[in-house]
Amino acid sequence: MRLLSFILALIFMGAAVAAEPDELLDDPVLETRAEKIDAQLRCVVCQSQSIAESNAPLAKDLRLLVRERLVAGDTDKEVIAYVVERYGDYVLLKPPVQGNTLFLWTFPVLALIAGAAGGFFFLRRPKPAPPAPMSAEDEAEIDRLLEERG
Repeated sequence: MRLLSFILALIFMGAAVAAEPDELLDDPVLETRAEKIDAQLRCVVCQSQSIAESNAPLAKDLRLLVRERLVAGDTDKEVIAYVVERYGDYVLLKPPVQGNTLFLWTFPVLALIAGAAGGFFFLRRPKPAPPAPMSAEDEAEIDRLLEERG
C-alpha cells in the first residue's frame, strides 16, 4: 500500500510542477519570482489551471514570456500587466473587482443568500391539513369493494 501511495505521489508530482528544465532561469531569485507569477496566471487553454500547473504548449509559451520579461528587468506587476494587456483579465486566476467582473464576485454571495432563503421558506411552508376522517358510507363502500375482489 505504501508503494502504491509513493508511485501515485510521483505521478501527480509531475503535474504540480509543469515548468520544464529548459524554462528555468539560472538566477534563483528571478526563478522564484517567475514561479509566483506563474501561479497567478490562468492557462487559457486548460482554463482551470495556472500556467505553472499546465503542460499545454500555450502555458509553456506564457512561462517563457514571464521569464523573458523578468530577465528584461520588469517588475512582477509589469509582467502581469503585460500578459493581461495581451490576453485580458481572463488570464488572471483572481480577476480584479471592477465593473465587468462584478458578477463573478457577487454571484457566489447572491447564490448563497438565495439558497438560504429558499431553504428557509421551504422549511417554513404550512403543513398540509390531515385528511378528513372517512364517513361511514365511504368505509362501507371500501368494505364492499374489498369483498368483491377477494
